[in-house]
Amino acid sequence: MKNKTMKQPNILYLMADQWRFDCIAALGNKKISTPNIDRLVSRGVAFTNAYSNCPVCVAARYTIRTGRDTNLTGSFTNAKPAALDGLAQNMEDRCGPYLARFMGGLGYRTFGMGKFHTVPDWNEDVGFETMLHAEASYRNTEQRSLDAYGGFIMREHPEYAHVEQPHGDRTEMYYMPQTSPLPARLNQEAFVADKIIELINNGGSRPWFGFVSFFGPHPPFAPPVPFNRMYNPDRLDNPVCGQLAVDHMDEQIPWMNHDIWADEINDYLTRVLKSRYYGEISYIDNCIGRILDAVEKTDACDNTLICFFTDHGDHLGDHHAWQKESFFEQSAHIPFLLSWPSRLPAGTLNNELVGLTDLFAIASSAAGAMETRDGMDVLGMLEKKAAPRDYFFGTYGMPGTPEFKFMIRRGDYKYIFLPNGNRRQLFDLRSDPNELRNLACELPAVSAEMHNLAKNHGRRPGWLAAFEGDDFKVFPYTERPHKRVNQMAHDRGIHGFSFLP
Repeated sequence: MKNKTMKQPNILYLMADQWRFDCIAALGNKKISTPNIDRLVSRGVAFTNAYSNCPVCVAARYTIRTGRDTNLTGSFTNAKPAALDGLAQNMEDRCGPYLARFMGGLGYRTFGMGKFHTVPDWNEDVGFETMLHAEASYRNTEQRSLDAYGGFIMREHPEYAHVEQPHGDRTEMYYMPQTSPLPARLNQEAFVADKIIELINNGGSRPWFGFVSFFGPHPPFAPPVPFNRMYNPDRLDNPVCGQLAVDHMDEQIPWMNHDIWADEINDYLTRVLKSRYYGEISYIDNCIGRILDAVEKTDACDNTLICFFTDHGDHLGDHHAWQKESFFEQSAHIPFLLSWPSRLPAGTLNNELVGLTDLFAIASSAAGAMETRDGMDVLGMLEKKAAPRDYFFGTYGMPGTPEFKFMIRRGDYKYIFLPNGNRRQLFDLRSDPNELRNLACELPAVSAEMHNLAKNHGRRPGWLAAFEGDDFKVFPYTERPHKRVNQMAHDRGIHGFSFLP
């Protein structure tokens, strides 16, 4: 039951896409400027061991909006979710109401803005009273016009309507440094910030739950002027790589490198790309600053819960890898900040294990009607009223296929199991934070303990196909045929390169 004695706070969720955990100045990166994210660090709790339950866009978003792990969401990749093991076909029937719908039932005015990335229906009803899309790409002209941001550019700024991909060119340009074709005030992130500020200031007596989902710093790395020239590539570090035999034990990595045209990137180009990635982050930080300013001007500023997080990170060349979809720290470890001045201490670091499943419990608990679902009571844990998590379990890929894999983090150890070839990795993150030394063979007892813990955790509906007998199913090592991704402007009738000799 809802706690009637406590005034419900306003709640603001700020989500970036593909923002690495180590890209916040206040948390140790002195080569990047994030003054507004630093404000959140100083006014609340920064979690140093937060993880994505499934480090890819669509799957992570369904976990966020349901509070459920992949076995129930049925979202294991960027493909259409699938109900397995006899679970209900409808997502909300098997997971419970989406977060926004749940919060609306508690009396909240709910609004969401930005990239929702629902599949297969790009305009799926995920429960917000007000839902304004600003998606990454458009399937056709109708979707571009119905997308809040795409339609805004078409109708109000036709001088830029000719731009094929306003977030930057993709396909062979996916990991090529770019500059936005639009000015900073007209980019997706600025548009999203403008609309959220309007909704925050919309007034009314109800508390509000707002959800902001920025496109960046997801590639292409195309920050607008002047953020495109903030960082000198020669002052940035080269990627951190280990032995290729360890870095590429996960077949997904070299396959993905080729898929997104990144298999020949050298150290110089990596530093240039990182400079544009950092520029994207500083631009988004600037937009977040305007949102924080708007919140601070409200009467309920101190009773506003703000959480900043991301769906996953980006390898950025570390481990000879690009994109995400692995369980290396660069991909699966995420920033996770929580601020609530009237209730939580300021300037606090917390090293307990948290993740995307916990976002449902955080919002519902703050509203007075907690449902932990597959997460834990983070607010209760911070107030010593609930136990912390003993371990964190993450998965990627369809169970029962060679692409399935999992990670389990407990204490300083992280164990990764790759059924494709029955490969195993064990890292001691205290002594080896860059994950360069695979200890799976050196510490067989630890590996076995972690593997057995994962077996006990994973044997539940939705993941059952990952098992064969008493253990996880394994496959002879195979490599998928390499291909190139095509992410051209299909809404403009551009489906491939025009000259085919």
